[in-house]
Order: sequence, then structure tokens, then C-alpha cells
Amino acid sequence: MWRVGSLLLLLMATAVPAAERIRYCDYPVYPPISWSDGKQVRGLAPRVVQTLFGNLGYEVEIVVLGNWKRCLLDAAEGRVDVVLAYSTAQREESMRFSSVPVLREEVAVFVNRRHPVHIERLEDLANYRGGLLFGESYGPDFDRFVTQHGNIEWVSDSQQNFGKLIRGRIDFITHERRTGQLFVEHLPGAADIQVLPMSLSVDYLRLAVSRRSGLATHMPEIDAELQRLVDAGSIELWLSESEATYRDMISLPAGAR
Repeated sequence: MWRVGSLLLLLMATAVPAAERIRYCDYPVYPPISWSDGKQVRGLAPRVVQTLFGNLGYEVEIVVLGNWKRCLLDAAEGRVDVVLAYSTAQREESMRFSSVPVLREEVAVFVNRRHPVHIERLEDLANYRGGLLFGESYGPDFDRFVTQHGNIEWVSDSQQNFGKLIRGRIDFITHERRTGQLFVEHLPGAADIQVLPMSLSVDYLRLAVSRRSGLATHMPEIDAELQRLVDAGSIELWLSESEATYRDMISLPAGAR
């Protein structure tokens, strides 16, 4: 009997402890960064988070909420540990951002060619009605502009936003260029939607950790692992694979996705 007890003690002493679980919040409406196939969240963002934190010994739980603003609020309050977001002064108060960026993104303007507009700079947007998703921020200048002019209609869904542009209910959408172009490729009725050549700004998508999370003290390790993934070419490869996967998925019949 003593042998059984000794064996149990030995197994308990040598057992690998369970990985600590962290919560990552995603609002999957930004292909190829993140989207849902109806069963799970796909795209570059969840792959980066799961791989990076998996390499650091964590188990990642993906949390999907009703809109992007909810993700940011939950990160600020510590209900989730991680999001991918642009850094702003307000967000810096409640989150710590990776010094290594995940992705460079251009903020572009999408319009309907059937409803001509004249937009060459940020200030020109004041003459038109625009659409944004709840919680979106494209830098301090843009955020101040939105607050001053009040000409933005807020929605929670990209399809709803582009649908309003297709129907002429709004005049423009500001959106990440890559994501917006990919999204409208197969959007019904979007043949007249075009992206202007100008870019309102360039920003960088970063890992953001809640200051109320235990991860907040591990930013050097997080940055080092993220830099390793960038240097290895993994993120560039995953982005290309994500774009291809999304195009393949969207071309399938609805029942086969």
C-alpha cells in the first residue's frame, strides 16, 4: 500500500501545472484581422494572441462581445486581459501597449461613386455625413474632429455601416484600407463603393494588456516574443494566409461555411 501512496506523491510532485488562463476579447468584424466563420473567431489577431501567449505558457480564452466598445471597456475594467488596438492617450490610462507593433495600417476613406464627394484632407469630411463603429479611434486629430463636428453615425456592425453607404444614407466611411477593401469585395451591392487614394493617417495595431491584469507586469517578455514572431516572418505569413482563407470562405455557399 505504501508503494501506491509513494507513487501518487511522486506523480503529484512531477505533474506539469495547468497553464494559467487569460481572456482575450475580440470583435470579429475586421477581416483579415479577425472575423467569425459562424463557429469560431478566425484571422491574424486571434492567431497572434494564441501563439504568442501559448509560447509564454498561457491558455487563451477568446471572448466575443456585442461591439468593439464593450471589448475596450472590459479591458479597462480588467474583465479581460488582452485586446489588439491602436494606442491612444485615453486607452493608455487603463491598458499597457506593446512597444512592438503587430501591424501597420492605413486609415482610408470609402465613398459611393454614385454620390460624388470632394475629400482631400481630414477637414473636408466636415461637409458630409460619415459612419463609424462604436469604440473606433483613428488618432487624436481624427477623434477631436469627430467630437467637434458631430457628423458621424455610430453603428456596431461593418455590414450595417457599408450598407448605409451603399444606400446613400451616409456619404463616407473611415476604415482601415486593407480590411475595408477585403470586406467589400464580395459584399452584395458594393460595386459602386470605392476607396480614395489618400490616407487620413497611418497607425499601428498593438497588443494591449489591461493594467488590472497580472500580464501587465510581463510586457518585456510579451514584447520580446512578439519581436521574435515579427523577425521570423510569421505575422506577415499569417496575414497572407488569413486573407486567402477569408476569400475562400466568403466564396463558399452559406451552408458550407
